[in-house]
Amino acid sequence: MRHASASNETMENSSLTMTDLFKMCTQCERLSKKDVGVRIPRPVGNGPSRFIPEKEILQVSKLDERIQSIFEDAFAVLGRLDNISLVMGFHPQYLENFLKTQHYLLLMDGPLSLHCRHYIGIMAAARHQCTYLVNLHVNDFLQVGGDPKWLNGLEEAPQKLQALGELNKILAHRPWLLTKEHIERLLKAEEHSWSLAELIHVVVLLTLYHSLASFTFGCGINPDIHTDGGHTFRPPSLSGYCVCDIANGNGVLEEMFGNQQVSELSGEVEVLMEKMKQLQESHDEEEASQEEMATRFEREKTESMLVVTSEDEECVPSRDVSRHFEDPSYGYKDFYRRGEQVPTLRVQDYNWEDHGFSLVNRLYPDFGQLLDEKFQIAYNLTYNTMATHHGVDTSMLRRAIWNYTHCMFGIRYDDYDYGEINQLLDRGFKVYIKTMVRTPEKITKRMYDSFWRQFKHSEKVHVNLLLMEARMQAELLYALRAITRYMT
Repeated sequence: MRHASASNETMENSSLTMTDLFKMCTQCERLSKKDVGVRIPRPVGNGPSRFIPEKEILQVSKLDERIQSIFEDAFAVLGRLDNISLVMGFHPQYLENFLKTQHYLLLMDGPLSLHCRHYIGIMAAARHQCTYLVNLHVNDFLQVGGDPKWLNGLEEAPQKLQALGELNKILAHRPWLLTKEHIERLLKAEEHSWSLAELIHVVVLLTLYHSLASFTFGCGINPDIHTDGGHTFRPPSLSGYCVCDIANGNGVLEEMFGNQQVSELSGEVEVLMEKMKQLQESHDEEEASQEEMATRFEREKTESMLVVTSEDEECVPSRDVSRHFEDPSYGYKDFYRRGEQVPTLRVQDYNWEDHGFSLVNRLYPDFGQLLDEKFQIAYNLTYNTMATHHGVDTSMLRRAIWNYTHCMFGIRYDDYDYGEINQLLDRGFKVYIKTMVRTPEKITKRMYDSFWRQFKHSEKVHVNLLLMEARMQAELLYALRAITRYMT
């Protein structure tokens, strides 16, 4: 396993490397060839995220002993601490489970070989043009003995892996179209066929890295220094002014405009809290009928199809990324042009708790439990705060975000009043959610900044965790339902 191959030298110097890692994003040291005799690389990005000031991320790391311990354990196992983990550090309970799940999925005994796991991760991340994840797994693929020829393009990989191209694109963009016939073709491909256990492992990997691509773009994750495009040898300063101050908005102008914006938005959080209170009171007085709730779901589903992302330009993947998947023209927005209707998947007929969980656990022992914990932590995570307000029950808001995401995938909860969504999620927030889970490669800093403008960055990261897990579960439900139908 990979963690066993980490050099003793790396382990012995882990504390030094960790210190360097934390300082790397906060100091602009003017080291030159003349000073030390070698060219010193530095990160291209300023901190782990383009959207979140690095001082906020690093402050959490310094003040929270639990997160320091999690970071040190992760570094000891992997020999690195990636930027995704640093951003997830806002929420140590989730990060701890996420790293445990990643470790089990990529390193522990399972149906797939180690190099195949990373190659499937490359295929999935490439589907959304997520070069961050592609580069990360290219490095890991080579480290565990993967054939470099496979990286020339999907056509260079074994036929068995090429056959996953159809499954990859459908799950990434239109999972409701997945049928038992797709599953049958993979399981009955003669010498290139997959076993059921292998296919469960494949499906979990694909859905995880599609959703992790959403999180990566949604949080503006910068490339890690050890990956392609993650470092430079150029000097860190510009006319005596720190580049990271310019890029992260730590300068005087940003502070001035930021204070002005906060004053203009005064009351945004209070309005949202008042809506939550009113909805709760209306529930206590009267519940909508099943017929009315079904109508509200259909209305919300139809409206979600009409929400157009504000960054709706064509995104053409580069050759470096597109070589890892087939049919680059296949995407979510074709859904509107063809006038298709998303068929409703009623949770009472097929859901994670009663159906998906047991199927995963049966074919990939113990992993269903890990996935279930990850879903539950993201869904139930709360600090009972909203911006500067404390003692707030946020369950209604979290459920609206989760259920709206599933609604865009045609998944309906019979016991949920979808009228709440329009009350709690404004149109701008809906645009962000839809872009995040359907076309995350189009997310921009302006879009990130434009929603929940009075909320903390840690709360926005929590939103992205919710969206990531809701998306993964939605894709999984369609894939596992197709497998179940094949088996029966």
